[in-house]
Formats: sequence, C-alpha cells, structure tokens
Amino acid sequence: MQALLPQLNPVQAWWVLSLAILLEVGGTTCMRLSEGFSRLTPSVLIFVFYAASFGLNVLVIRVLGLSVTYAVWCGVGTLATTLIGCLYFKEPATALKMASTGLIVMGVMGMHLASREAA
Repeated sequence: MQALLPQLNPVQAWWVLSLAILLEVGGTTCMRLSEGFSRLTPSVLIFVFYAASFGLNVLVIRVLGLSVTYAVWCGVGTLATTLIGCLYFKEPATALKMASTGLIVMGVMGMHLASREAA
C-alpha cells in the first residue's frame, strides 16, 4: 500500500498541509452552515472536506511527523475558524478568546521549533 502513496519532499509536504488545513476549515465552516444537518449541501460537504483533509494529512505525516503535522493542522485550523466565526458569522471576539487563540498559535510555533531542533 505504501508504494501507492506518493513520497513528498518537505516543501511539498508544507504545501499539501496548507491544502489540508483549508479543507478542514471548509468542513468546519460547513458544520455551521449545515444548521444541524438540516441543509443538504453543507452537510455533505462536511464529510467530503474532512475526508480529503485526512487523506492529505496521511501523506504529510510521513514527511513532517505526527506531532508537527497535527499541531499545525489543528492550530492553524483553529485560528482560521476563529477568524471566520468572528468576521463572517459575527461571533463575539472576546479578549479571552483572542488570548486563547494566541496561546494556540504560540504552541504550534513551539512544536515546529522543537521538531527542527530534533532533526
């Protein structure tokens, strides 16, 4: 099975991870747009976007490792969905929410730096 999967170089892996994050953010946004699975198109897109995102993550994990891939995927996805929630859906941008999001970003940066030191 492994022979069927393309081997990415590190630069490609970061680009593929970026696409995986965009797909994850799209899926998460569709959760809100689906209105509790009452709207068909966004409900279906949740699963399409998440399946594609997970599939791409499988390729990336082989190059960047599990801890970095997952930390960046979750952290950047959280930041993006927070911004979408505040800007598009007009959710409140409280100081606590913004500070917490900042801590997540710092954690992701720390994971990335730690992985570079280990390499």
